[in-house]
Amino acid sequence: MNSLRTPFLTSMFALALFSTCLAQPEITAPDPVTTTEAVPATTTETMTPAETSTSPTMTETTEETVEKIKDSTKDAIDMANKKTEEIAKEVDESEQAQEYSAGILQPIYKMAEFLSFSWFHWLAFTFMVSGVVSFALQLVLAKLAVLMHGGFSLAQILTDSQGLIISLVGLILTTQAATENSTFTNSPASVLSATAVGVIAGILFYLWGQSEELEALRGRKEEERIEKAKKKS
Repeated sequence: MNSLRTPFLTSMFALALFSTCLAQPEITAPDPVTTTEAVPATTTETMTPAETSTSPTMTETTEETVEKIKDSTKDAIDMANKKTEEIAKEVDESEQAQEYSAGILQPIYKMAEFLSFSWFHWLAFTFMVSGVVSFALQLVLAKLAVLMHGGFSLAQILTDSQGLIISLVGLILTTQAATENSTFTNSPASVLSATAVGVIAGILFYLWGQSEELEALRGRKEEERIEKAKKKS
């Protein structure tokens, strides 16, 4: 009797345990978490070598345009030179133009023949040297002095530049004429004395010109001061 009870109890216990396991709720695995965070877009895009390099067609077009401009400019210059030569040839062949030219040059030729002596070339050389020295100093030192006093005159700079160029050209032409028509250049004493006198005269003219510019600057400042006083009143 005891031997039968033991297997029976064991069977009942196993059945109850199995029923308990079936009665428990089903445990399911959690759902996978999905993130909604946006992936940041890259600021730069990957470009192919063909896109990063300059387009061959564009380069060829630019080169062709430059070549066309060069050719057009060259053609225009050639045409202008050709037209100028044609006009000059027509003027040279014109009898009326020849008469006008002779009327201008003839008095100068006569004056040159009349003054073709050493003292004339000495005086001409002296004046040209004085002009070169005077205008050169005025362009440099005088303009610095005016600038230090708070003034500036573009018109005066252009005027002095013109005077310097004229004096240089005159000095060259005077020397050439003296060499061909007189004995001035053959005398070192004449050349040195004319140069010395011209330099001294040029310095004196420079000092005079600088004082005139400073005086004109003071006058302009005084006029500006009077105008400001009138506006305030």
